[in-house]
Amino acid sequence: MRNVEPLHRDTTLSTIRIQHDPNNDSHWCFMHAQQAFADPAYRACFSPKLLRELRLFAQQTIDSIAQQSTLSETHLAHIVLASDTHVFNLGGDLDLFAQLIRTRDRGGLLRYARECVDSVHLLHSRLHPNAHTIGLIEGDALGGGLELALACQTVVAESGVQMGFPEVLFGLFPGMGAYSLLSRRVSPKLAEEMMLNGVMYSSDELHRMGIVDVLVPKGEGVRAVHELIRQNRRIAAARLALHRVRDHVHPLSLDELTRITEIWVDTALQLGDKQLRMMERLVRAQLRRPETTTEEASINVAS
Repeated sequence: MRNVEPLHRDTTLSTIRIQHDPNNDSHWCFMHAQQAFADPAYRACFSPKLLRELRLFAQQTIDSIAQQSTLSETHLAHIVLASDTHVFNLGGDLDLFAQLIRTRDRGGLLRYARECVDSVHLLHSRLHPNAHTIGLIEGDALGGGLELALACQTVVAESGVQMGFPEVLFGLFPGMGAYSLLSRRVSPKLAEEMMLNGVMYSSDELHRMGIVDVLVPKGEGVRAVHELIRQNRRIAAARLALHRVRDHVHPLSLDELTRITEIWVDTALQLGDKQLRMMERLVRAQLRRPETTTEEASINVAS
């Protein structure tokens, strides 16, 4: 990207890479920064550390956009969530889930889940009224990774990417916003089916279903985001107005997400040893690198 500057960053940041393009006030956050992913023990999932660093990015971005928005009521900024690796995000920290469930630590599980839905709600509410959020999916997005992408106003995906909710493999459902977010894009019946069938959908299929907004060939995702930003800035006032309309017609409260998460936590605590062993097998699948595809990993886990 031309004319892109690194944001002022805390030296403790290691799981994300953040950049700012001052020409169009776009704020880019790349999960699974290369220096973290180089560790063979790193899993491209929502570890507590990644969640904390995403919140730091959010606060920096809110402050930056607020300063610019004082100059113009129609100032439109963009927040882009992407990844530095071959996957977008593989979902929840299953290793942590298994540990908390085995020790019956409801409080710890609930704290983690609430931090997840806080991030989802913050992203869904655009972080700032003058911002538009974009999920750029260049690699597979599973479980909570797909939920995070769906929290964005626009989902841009490259062709051939795999997305879905594997939680049913170990007796759970995606509880960090999937139902609320999906049912605003497709029918509740289809949302439930997708949450319970364990099917991995291609980005091409999800584009036909209306879940992916923009589908582009492999390698064209970044270019498509830049074009989307350019188009939005041409109609900034209308785009900002439509945000308010969407918020009015399809409001999503933090209370709604929190209540669903509590159901998720109580369901998780009912899992038995067989389901937890399956969860732990999926942890090993999360460690697999590019030479193993999502489909192959799913076959290996289910066998």
